[in-house]
Amino acid sequence: MRRFTPVSVRRERPRRGLFADQTRARTAALNQLLLGSVVLFVTLLVIGQRSGTGLETYFLGVVMIFVLTGVTMVVPWNRIAPGWLAIIPVLDIVAILLLRLAIPDGGFGLLWVFPTMWLAAGFGVPGLCGGVLGACAAFLYSALAAHPEQHLNVYTLLLLPMVLLAVSATSYLTARRTAAQRTLLSKQAQMLSQLLERTRSQEQEVTEILDAVDFGVIRIGRDGGIAVTNEAHGHLQRAIAATDADTEVYRDDGVTPLPIEEQPIERALRGEAFDDQLVWFGPPEGERRALSVTARRLLDSHGEDAGAVVISRDVTAEATALRARDDLVASVTHELRTPLTSILGYLDLAIDDPDIPPQARGNLEIAERNAERLLGIVGDMLAASQASRGSAEFSVVPDDIDVAEVIRASVESLLPRAAERAVLIDTSGLEVAYARADSMRLRQVIDNLISNAIKYNRDGGTVSLGSTADDGSVWILVRDTGLGITKEEQAGLFQRFYRGDTVRATGMKGTGLGLAISRDIVRAHGGDITVRSTPGVGSTFIVRLPAGSPHPSTKGERP
Repeated sequence: MRRFTPVSVRRERPRRGLFADQTRARTAALNQLLLGSVVLFVTLLVIGQRSGTGLETYFLGVVMIFVLTGVTMVVPWNRIAPGWLAIIPVLDIVAILLLRLAIPDGGFGLLWVFPTMWLAAGFGVPGLCGGVLGACAAFLYSALAAHPEQHLNVYTLLLLPMVLLAVSATSYLTARRTAAQRTLLSKQAQMLSQLLERTRSQEQEVTEILDAVDFGVIRIGRDGGIAVTNEAHGHLQRAIAATDADTEVYRDDGVTPLPIEEQPIERALRGEAFDDQLVWFGPPEGERRALSVTARRLLDSHGEDAGAVVISRDVTAEATALRARDDLVASVTHELRTPLTSILGYLDLAIDDPDIPPQARGNLEIAERNAERLLGIVGDMLAASQASRGSAEFSVVPDDIDVAEVIRASVESLLPRAAERAVLIDTSGLEVAYARADSMRLRQVIDNLISNAIKYNRDGGTVSLGSTADDGSVWILVRDTGLGITKEEQAGLFQRFYRGDTVRATGMKGTGLGLAISRDIVRAHGGDITVRSTPGVGSTFIVRLPAGSPHPSTKGERP
């Protein structure tokens, strides 16, 4: 299988506080650099507009801010307790107070926004309250110290504290929302990591399972590309390549070339689904391989086609064994046919001899019936083996025939057998229906269906027969009131040599070939046989054949 190398997801124990401290250190550095840049710019303006006398307090505040900026950049905050970082914005408030005391009308009070926002964002409600109260106290002290003799305006005293409170509250809420989002993203990342690990583990298990099976698996994607293959498929491809059979592909009979458009992969790419298509690779006279291929369509969550899975299995040994069995059966039955025919001929001569005593004649008639039965079994086995090889002897010569006449002829020959078990054969459902069929082959099918309906019926039961035609098909119905067939047995009913448990329980003899041969004959006509059955009630076999035309001399006789 196409390998997806599993990558182990290492679950690291979270290093408590390390990531958060690094974030806090970066935030501190950015805040302090921003404050220091603003103070530097303002200081350059102050130096250009004012003389250097009387500015000692101002420059003390400036130096204090620059020193704090340097300390913020140098101190490894990830190695000390988080609370120590609060000293920096608190000292910034003191430094800004010195700037305001030195130049009361310079508007330096707005700089308190930086440390109060920092405290509110980084230290929660205590930082919010402490920062706002500290800045307001510094503002009030600077206002009283600058104008001790003046009556201060209430609006002047309230405006800056309200601004600081609003900005700090906004910073606090933003920080809380950011922290919540970070926590949510962290949990989602952890869940995705676990899901990825579980998915890779499941993928590895599926890979190992697919590589362990002995049948090939191909996953065809929605676009028609080969998405996944397993090792067994590669083995099959190498085995086929060893036969030099790249272009020689044959049907299940092993001799008829299979067109490219009917090959399994091409059918799967066209969107078809199928079961157990037998394909031979390699020339009939050389080394070859037989694959049984099944395709299943896949649907996505919306019910749309999402590609297919194609499963191929090497059945060379099974197919070769079946062909050998058929050859053996054909050879044996062919050799048995001639002596049996000779035996029947001599039995007929002996029975026709008027000098034979009645008791001996009766014994000869029993021997003749059993010889005829044996000849019938031999014929069935020979027909089955020839049909499986696609023999020309299993051909049909269709003509326009009335199936009702064929059915009545079959009933007439089987009446003695039905009378032995008091089985009533009802032919009231027969209608004139012309089919395009071989009368001899169709008689073989009808004989088998009616014979089974009598054999597996109850004593005193009924066999109902019917025939009808529609625009393009002719339908033949054989219904009995017998034992019925279970759902499980119906699945193998038309397989060669199949005899279900219900049949075995009756003790009836049979080869299990009759229905298989009948279906092959009907399909050779372009029709089919289906069955409907209920255990304990009975079975109904329905034969569909292509419709024919009445002969010119009988036109108008059809109802």
